[in-house]
Amino acid sequence: MRNDTATASAVLALTGGPANVRHVTHCLTRLRLTVADPAAVDEGALRALPGVLGVIGAGTPSLQVVLGPGVVDTVTAEVERQLAAGARAGGVRQEAGAVDAGEGSDRAPRKGPLAVSLRRVANVFVPLIPALIGCGILAGVGGLLTNAGWLPGLTPALAAVASGFMALIAVFVGYLTAKEFGGTPILGGAVAAVIVYPGVAKVTAFGVHLSPGQGGVLGALAAALLATRIEKWCRGRLPGALDVLLTPTVTVLVAGLATLYGLMYAAGAVATAIGTGANWLLTTTGPFAGLILGGLFLPLVMLGLHQALIPIHTTLIEQQGYTVLLPLLAMAGAGQVGGALAVYVRLRHDTTLRATIRSALPAGLLGVGEPLIYGVSLPLGRPFVTACVGGAAGGGFVGFFAMLGEKVGATAIGPSGWALFPLLTGDRGPAPAIAIYAGGLLTAYAVGFAATLAFGFPRGTARGTTPPVTDRTPAGSA
Repeated sequence: MRNDTATASAVLALTGGPANVRHVTHCLTRLRLTVADPAAVDEGALRALPGVLGVIGAGTPSLQVVLGPGVVDTVTAEVERQLAAGARAGGVRQEAGAVDAGEGSDRAPRKGPLAVSLRRVANVFVPLIPALIGCGILAGVGGLLTNAGWLPGLTPALAAVASGFMALIAVFVGYLTAKEFGGTPILGGAVAAVIVYPGVAKVTAFGVHLSPGQGGVLGALAAALLATRIEKWCRGRLPGALDVLLTPTVTVLVAGLATLYGLMYAAGAVATAIGTGANWLLTTTGPFAGLILGGLFLPLVMLGLHQALIPIHTTLIEQQGYTVLLPLLAMAGAGQVGGALAVYVRLRHDTTLRATIRSALPAGLLGVGEPLIYGVSLPLGRPFVTACVGGAAGGGFVGFFAMLGEKVGATAIGPSGWALFPLLTGDRGPAPAIAIYAGGLLTAYAVGFAATLAFGFPRGTARGTTPPVTDRTPAGSA
């Protein structure tokens, strides 16, 4: 039985104790810690912990412990609770927050401004993923019931439950944006709420009437960023007595008017261009687009550039009901599964590596690819490249059908691999989308396996013999 409290306690103990941990945060699958002394981390014991799927960044101040979806939320909360309790008891200063581990810390390696900006934007959208998943699944169930003509009294209620969050997602984005960038969250939400207010239909900007929801999450992000800047400007110039009254008033007034008479129109144009561009890309260059997206996604993840796709996914879901990009990108993880299976077959005498593969494969099949990437394919070198070839082949398969008019989309972001099946839909409903996606996965598995078996090992490497590698546990970032 899973014991998240024990896991959190063990992770803290093996990372040098609470006093060695300076920052705590998490993404969808990883607990991210900034440690004061990287040498105090017992990487081997950390990897051996039950429930730990992988360790990334050992030997650096930015440590990532791969735990998987769902588990990472509860373990992170428990780590933060234990750190807070230790700080109260011993006076040790600990910090926890939404900013990714290492950013803004003098102890952590400096990242470029682009990487920092993308990470901070991602921090706005990652907390929305559980609601997107839940509402996406309910929307899919409601659609199936409607198409089958079952439970007609229940389907309107399911539609209301599934659609309520999406109708107000701009408010949540505004709230989280202000929180992430140092403003008052409720003011960010208040300004972003202007976007979804029905009364905006009476407002004319650039000669046309605005539409409720125009600009969507991109407009909400821009509105809340502007509100945060205005709020900070006011707080630095107004005395305390006036600050209480004037700062929120000026913030909401100026940012709200700017949103109505500029940001909604501009963000709406950008959102429309994103939707049009994604559809054009797949219907015109389907297989080629799939090859590129499926083959290069994991290198983008390692560089941190995949964060730029999160608001694009959210915009497509808000605009079209699903994102056509995620099923293509999910093929990258499937290629890694095929490549790992080839390594398992080829290196039959490397019992340690085969044990790693056996333990990591279930997570890989469900779309959690870090254990296979950082524990198997990337340290070996060539298998990572050949696995990416498998991802490209799977992406090309899905993209080919998109060009034929059979688009596959996901109603939520977050899950991948087999876990994405309940969220799949398309222009012709979920059944064709599921069949095409399954074909893409099988293609990625098969090509990743065959390419790795044929080209994933240096010439002269005997079967069952592990090719030499300098480091089995490279530091990486996703």
